[in-house]
Parts: sequence; C-alpha cells; structure tokens
Amino acid sequence: MRFFSRIVFICNCCFVVAVVLRYVELLKRTKSDFNGAIPFQPLESTLVILGYGAIFVNVIFILFFLYFLFAKKNMLTPRWVVLFNVCIFPLQAYYFFN
Repeated sequence: MRFFSRIVFICNCCFVVAVVLRYVELLKRTKSDFNGAIPFQPLESTLVILGYGAIFVNVIFILFFLYFLFAKKNMLTPRWVVLFNVCIFPLQAYYFFN
C-alpha cells in the first residue's frame, strides 16, 4: 500500500502541475505568443496524462483507504500522504465535473 500511495501522490502532484500548465498556456494564447508552457513537449505531455488520470487512481486509493480504515487494519502509509491524496480529490472532482 505504501508504494501505491506514493504513485497516487505523484499523480496528484502531476494533476496540480497540469492545471497550472493549462492556465499558463491559456494566458500565452491570449497574448498570441504560444510555443507551449514547457519547451520539452514530451515532458509536458507526460505530466498532463499522469495529472488527468490521477482522479481514477485517487478513487481507487480512497476506496482502499476506507477499506483499511473500516477493517481497522494498519496501512503503514505516512499520514501526510494520505491527507494530501484525500484533500486533493474534491479539487479533482470539481475540476473535472464542473
């Protein structure tokens, strides 16, 4: 579970970066100076794919977390990672479904 929680943490960080990149690119498009937010396009594409797919792995992580919580099993994951992943989920839901 520790490995999976770290993967979800990385995906959630990529989500934050992807949202910031989107707004940076929108600002550059309005100034008609658009060459991409990051000069290295494969890196930007990877961040966007991991970021937008983060909601799916975050849902799976939260379901596992709830299972471990209700079964009263020890999860061996740092609390700050769990807290970050759970707190970012409402932001993801708002971003995708609003």
